[in-house]
Amino acid sequence: MSENPNEPREYDAVLGGQNSIPVNAAVLGGIPGVKSRLASPIVEVRIAALSEALKYGEAGLDLIIQALQDESMQVKFAAYSLLKDRDEFKIKQQLRDYRHTFEFDVITVDSHGRENSRTKSFARFFPEDLGNGTILEMVYISGGTFMMGAPQRESKNNNEEPPHQVSVKPFFMGKYPITQAQWQAVANLPKIHYDLESNLSYFKGENRPVECVSWYDAVEFCARLSQKTGKTYRLPSETEWEYACRAGTTTPFHFGENITTDLANYEGNYIYGAGLKGIYRKETTPVGSFGVANAFGLYDMHGNVREWCADPFHDGYQGAPGDGTVWDKNGIRIIITTLLIY
Repeated sequence: MSENPNEPREYDAVLGGQNSIPVNAAVLGGIPGVKSRLASPIVEVRIAALSEALKYGEAGLDLIIQALQDESMQVKFAAYSLLKDRDEFKIKQQLRDYRHTFEFDVITVDSHGRENSRTKSFARFFPEDLGNGTILEMVYISGGTFMMGAPQRESKNNNEEPPHQVSVKPFFMGKYPITQAQWQAVANLPKIHYDLESNLSYFKGENRPVECVSWYDAVEFCARLSQKTGKTYRLPSETEWEYACRAGTTTPFHFGENITTDLANYEGNYIYGAGLKGIYRKETTPVGSFGVANAFGLYDMHGNVREWCADPFHDGYQGAPGDGTVWDKNGIRIIITTLLIY
């Protein structure tokens, strides 16, 4: 079988910029060759180039630092992993925003709910210590603009229209729904406005989500946590919650066109679209049980428990703010969505 002279073999030495570069190819040209590989559209090539850059002293370290701004979270995390144990002052400065990063799986499904892709991604977070080994993980949600509401093709309620463009500023949101252990830790803090019952959930379990919580309970939880930490914790606006749930998607679910009980805890006898019946667990499940997150790194955004937002209920989006803030005029307070943001 003849070889294409224009295609490099797996272990060929490749000069930067001449051919498509295989991941394991040796690179000639020192720093210029590394720079060429870092400009590759292939994520694996860029990651391999970062390890090569370590051989070239300060110039190589500068390239790794620059890779912290790469468009790919995989490349960013690879760069962070190479730098995190180094002692140079300039590196410590650059890593302040990358000190806490976690890896997670993101999947997509077809119209029947069958998985058709699974990728690794990474997100930044900070841990809030609630005492006695209980940690609240807050995930960074980058700001952006999105279409809020349901398009005409989706099954929906009238209160989800009209779709409208909204801009959202960056914020932090809980990685998981608030657990009973987290609730108990905060409920035992000094009272601000209202009394809190520390053990009010029907389905007991430290790592299960807290339930049977009123809106006023949730607001008091935020107030106590704010006083303890010196940060501002509050309920998200409905806009912020939907933006965080969608995580850049435009489909009915952040998984894609459908959902299954392999991905979320809900009444599986009810189906959506072309989906299939699933199971009905008749109880809550521990947070993160399904092992998949959305593209922001948030878990259990579909199913398990209802959550509170700061907004009252409105029967449509006519007159809704376009900046992601709480819409608190002329509404009725009902349960719609208890995730916390900072």
